[in-house]
Amino acid sequence: MKSSGEKFPYLVILKNNNTRYINILGALLSIASSLLFLKELFITGSINKIFLLGVIFIVVLIILNVIQERKGKKAYYSKALLIAALVWLKMPYQQWLFLVFILLALLERFAKASPEIGFSDNRIVFNSLFKKQFRWADFTNIILKDGLLTMDFANNKLLQREVEDDEDEDDATEEEFNLYCSRMLQKASV
Repeated sequence: MKSSGEKFPYLVILKNNNTRYINILGALLSIASSLLFLKELFITGSINKIFLLGVIFIVVLIILNVIQERKGKKAYYSKALLIAALVWLKMPYQQWLFLVFILLALLERFAKASPEIGFSDNRIVFNSLFKKQFRWADFTNIILKDGLLTMDFANNKLLQREVEDDEDEDDATEEEFNLYCSRMLQKASV
């Protein structure tokens, strides 16, 4: 993570615990839309290619996402939501859902991104949709132990979150990170 040319000696990536719920929401919305499109096909009695193709593509994308999830990889339902959005434009009712599905498809990647916290000599930056910056003096203690980051704010707020498992062996150890934070906190308190 870089901000205005500044390099962060330590970058901690937090686990995103919302990914599962976002996937469930994406799948349920895609399935519900497909069922409504099928219902419209049967009500009209004629084969509408847009509804039929929409259902086929959405179902295929849902299956591919389920396979991705079972392999332990990230699944994205944004393509299925985009197709559903386009088909909602052709529905005889509730066309406004087009906007909802487009918005959800565009926001999925942001919602699934793992939050990052960059630690530099000057500041601590929470990299999320809206970046938050803190001074070292805003904290009384920061420690990383057994995959759990604990940040004790000077105003008695406490942030405690799991960090993502890193297989990269070049990363700094918890001891190095904790020593760095301790040194920076002492420097800020002087």
